[in-house]
Amino acid sequence: MKAKSPTSIDAYVGSRVRARRRLLRLSQVALAERIGVTFQQIQKYEKGMNRIGASRLQTIAETLGVPVQFFFENNTEPTTYSLAGNSSGDLNTFLMTKDGQALNRAFLAIESPEIRQKLIALTKSLARTSSSDIDDVIHPEANA
Repeated sequence: MKAKSPTSIDAYVGSRVRARRRLLRLSQVALAERIGVTFQQIQKYEKGMNRIGASRLQTIAETLGVPVQFFFENNTEPTTYSLAGNSSGDLNTFLMTKDGQALNRAFLAIESPEIRQKLIALTKSLARTSSSDIDDVIHPEANA
């Protein structure tokens, strides 16, 4: 009997492993050591080249501090992970960038709920503002 080849689901699960690992600033080597595999195996999992078995996925989930379902969801919180009508794929792509991860880490580091809400309001306001108006906000001395 021939072994099953990885599928697009395997690639998606691997991409979620990678995104979570990077969000936690954990190297492939560090994750590999914690779950008892080589870093090359982590690379293969993340690229979707190798399938992740159920018990190994459970171990990865525990190590990364997420439930196993996290790796199968298109987004972890549908109501809060929407991007003004953009697909969740756009959000996942953004969260896998350095800017997306930096923004997410910085936001999560803000302990005050009030400050978080003010930041969200500011961001929404900036998103509604035209690019020339944003330049005025960012560089007010240019118009003085």
